[in-house]
Amino acid sequence: MAKAVESPAFERRGLSDEQLQWVLRNMHLQRTIDNRGFQLNRQGKIPFATGSEGHEGIHAGAALAFERGKDVLVPYYRDVGLCVGVGMDPFDVLLGMFARGAERQGGRQFPSHFTDHAIGIMSFSSIIAAHCPHAAGAAYGMKYRKEQDRAVLCCFGDGATSEGEWHEAMNFSAVQRLPIVWLCENNEWAISTPRTHQMAIKDVAQKADGYGMPGAICDGSDPLSVYAAVKAALDRARTGGGPTLVEAKCYRFLSHTTDDDDRTYRTSEEIEKHRELDPVPKYERYLVERGVMSPEEIEALKKDVLREVNEITDRAEALPYPEPSQLYVNVYEGTHEPWL
Repeated sequence: MAKAVESPAFERRGLSDEQLQWVLRNMHLQRTIDNRGFQLNRQGKIPFATGSEGHEGIHAGAALAFERGKDVLVPYYRDVGLCVGVGMDPFDVLLGMFARGAERQGGRQFPSHFTDHAIGIMSFSSIIAAHCPHAAGAAYGMKYRKEQDRAVLCCFGDGATSEGEWHEAMNFSAVQRLPIVWLCENNEWAISTPRTHQMAIKDVAQKADGYGMPGAICDGSDPLSVYAAVKAALDRARTGGGPTLVEAKCYRFLSHTTDDDDRTYRTSEEIEKHRELDPVPKYERYLVERGVMSPEEIEALKKDVLREVNEITDRAEALPYPEPSQLYVNVYEGTHEPWL
């Protein structure tokens, strides 16, 4: 199995020290939230959790390229860091884990089904790749209304590229030259299916050729490489250049979800082999080596992130579940009474 591509060296990409430090905080925040979800599940406090450990560089880099107030994000269930990075309140993530009534979707969705229309995060479902045609529709709406300097960023895993809806969305976006960026977070596993068992090509980005759009590959363990690739693609989309397929290569360190036992399809030795590309310590070393942060400042940042996650965990857990009277609200248009 191919390892994630490692870029030869980090580059600042024109970013300030404050932006570089923001990237690290986002990466630690999403990893801490991820770990908290698995901990709460094992404690029996929540029924289900997903993990994005290994995706932190992709999420932080892509979030930095997203233009708040203009762009639309169509995420998938591993995108906690990306959603928080574009402005979603981390407290909403914990409310979703606990299925509390105060959650934005009324505590009725799976955890990690992020949405916040006010800041441009579109709702999505659990059906793999079903959100891709919706993303194409949002981009078509921008083009139809002749809106300038806006684009859609749609994210998915490598497994989604085997679904028919993904291909239909890609083809439509290319034919219509829509302002959209397709970001594939290739972590080498479609649940238990390795990349080599679901496609006969090495790189997902090669599929772009079949639709007449550019394809780009970046190192998903390097947030600044992701930032550069996604920013270039978004800039192209916003200025009428059409869609781009960006493949960010990473590795999934945790099980697919808390319901998955990854020991049945891979070894612990394989996981450890990929740990050398863990984006979090790798980026920390970059900041220290270039004098952007000291080891002490990084430790202080990590403590502050843990404090924040502890606080929002306690706040969310203390809130009540939805009222039974809310069961059918927002299910049917008009009256909320079910068919009898």
